[in-house]
Amino acid sequence: MPFLALASISFVSCQEKVSKREKKEISQSKPDRVQTANGEVILPPPYSSESVRNESKLVDWPDGETPTAPAGFLVTKFADKLDNPRNTYVGPNGDIFVVESNTKKGADRITVFKDKDKNGDYETREIFKEDLYQPYGMLVLNNHFYIANTDGLYRYPYQSGQLKLNGEGEKIVDLPAGGYNNHWTRNLIANEDGSKIYISVGSASNAGEHGMEEEHRRAGILEVNPDGTGEIMFGSGLRNPVGMSWNPITKELWTAVNERDELGDDLVPDYITSVKKGGFYGWPYSYFGQIEDPRLYGKAPEMVEKALVPDVSVGSHTASLGLTFYNGSTFPEAYRNGAFVGQHGSWNREKLAGYKVLFIPFTEGKPSGQPQDFLSGFVSDINKSKVYGRPVDVTILPDGSLLVNDDSGNVLWKIAYTGN
Repeated sequence: MPFLALASISFVSCQEKVSKREKKEISQSKPDRVQTANGEVILPPPYSSESVRNESKLVDWPDGETPTAPAGFLVTKFADKLDNPRNTYVGPNGDIFVVESNTKKGADRITVFKDKDKNGDYETREIFKEDLYQPYGMLVLNNHFYIANTDGLYRYPYQSGQLKLNGEGEKIVDLPAGGYNNHWTRNLIANEDGSKIYISVGSASNAGEHGMEEEHRRAGILEVNPDGTGEIMFGSGLRNPVGMSWNPITKELWTAVNERDELGDDLVPDYITSVKKGGFYGWPYSYFGQIEDPRLYGKAPEMVEKALVPDVSVGSHTASLGLTFYNGSTFPEAYRNGAFVGQHGSWNREKLAGYKVLFIPFTEGKPSGQPQDFLSGFVSDINKSKVYGRPVDVTILPDGSLLVNDDSGNVLWKIAYTGN
């Protein structure tokens, strides 16, 4: 088991700091090797590098420039002049709903774009719902429009094509809000027959430092009935799951997870993974299976023992938030049924990481290649930590193109395949 050689060190709960001497000893351990669905991942020991706070600084795009996609793809602005466009949901009739929300004072509203002639460009843009409380997830189901605010799941009567959502709505699930790290996003997805709704809820802390009683019904994905009853914890030990998408081949639920901070530049990698019903993924006691977090060493061996290894590593501190499987028909065959991941970008790393959209190829429902850059160019000057924007959600539009939310740049980028 990792850190056995260090068993003589008096590890304490993460309410207390690990001493410099302990950190030095831990940093001299051997790297950990973990077999994932996407191949072997080699992880350095904790504290192999200093924990650095390095916030990015937003600068304007040069005139005429856009993010960069592979040859054959065209990148255009779908919409701009938004206010923190964080998440996108495409309704059953093709209407495009965009949440404008953030951790600070923001619009806290939903804007709807309507593409009446289905040519990939919108004709109308309306404010759909205002005065919300840090909204994120959206869903249309059984003549209801669902909104996941940070404090609860609400539903409203809704008819297809409606351009304004009125009333206060009915709160059908109370959700824990707040927390030191303020993992405020609450995403939504329904299963194929609409019988279950899944709600992602992030942790209240980095690594459980405020006590696990603060993490009740957090750091996991909840499953409920459409009326809010029948709640179970579908998957747990997921520090901050945000993006959710159904694997089109295996029909498994997948999620993108932000892992913990303050263990060094290259720990702990964020990941995307299938979520097994009742599965536990380690947080806060361990990561990538049974690799114990030194701040909680020996605190819960029974939990560490059952921790599952996530499927695909997508880089440390990349803040991978968006996730969608490509189920369109206009991208080349190599992209069919693969996964796109929106990376919001690092703050806890000496050199910026993330700030792009990744693509991960899948074959027969399984990861079949390493993550590759799909939409990049958001970093202006890595040495000065300057960026043009921060990608978040990734969504497949009805015309088969990809929509990328840039919440810092207040832009929705559209990537279409032209073959040119």
